[in-house]
Amino acid sequence: MGRFYTALLAATGAPLRPRQRVPEQEQLALSLLRAVGVRVLVIDELHNVLAGRGDTRREFLNLLRFLGNELRIPLVGVGTRDAYLAIRSDDQLENRFAPFTLPRWEPDEDSRSLLASFAASFPLRRPSPIATPEMASYLLTRSEGTIGELAHLLTDAAVAAIESGEEAINQRTLLMADYAGPTERRRLFERELA
Repeated sequence: MGRFYTALLAATGAPLRPRQRVPEQEQLALSLLRAVGVRVLVIDELHNVLAGRGDTRREFLNLLRFLGNELRIPLVGVGTRDAYLAIRSDDQLENRFAPFTLPRWEPDEDSRSLLASFAASFPLRRPSPIATPEMASYLLTRSEGTIGELAHLLTDAAVAAIESGEEAINQRTLLMADYAGPTERRRLFERELA
């Protein structure tokens, strides 16, 4: 719980004091969140709750319920399928979270707009022609349609673009990128186990 409150306080820009006790962190977090008028609390990587021991997990889920009640704001939990399983383990929280599955990205106008945003965000000297229908199809197939994998692939390609002097994400730098998709990583790992 202390790590959660520390992260929450850091996100609000609060000065962090070493060895601050959890009840002090809790009161400070509550007063700051009220003062800034937080209207929703988004908890990313919620699936990591399952990594904790049973008592720690229950304590954290109680903390979420407490924050929602105390601040009277909606909570949004984001994560993998395991995030849903973690929430399902608490009847009261399960009623407060409506599961919503994000679809994988498809090569359409929305994904091309996303790719154009990525291209504009990289500090490359030349334009990266990645927002075309062909590139969208290639990139989404290689990254298996998830935004996290797509970001990883494009970041690796941007590094390759800079290191090679190409200064643009294109077919060449995408092939040079030090990237393996989820399926390929699983195959490599399973090969190592055999």
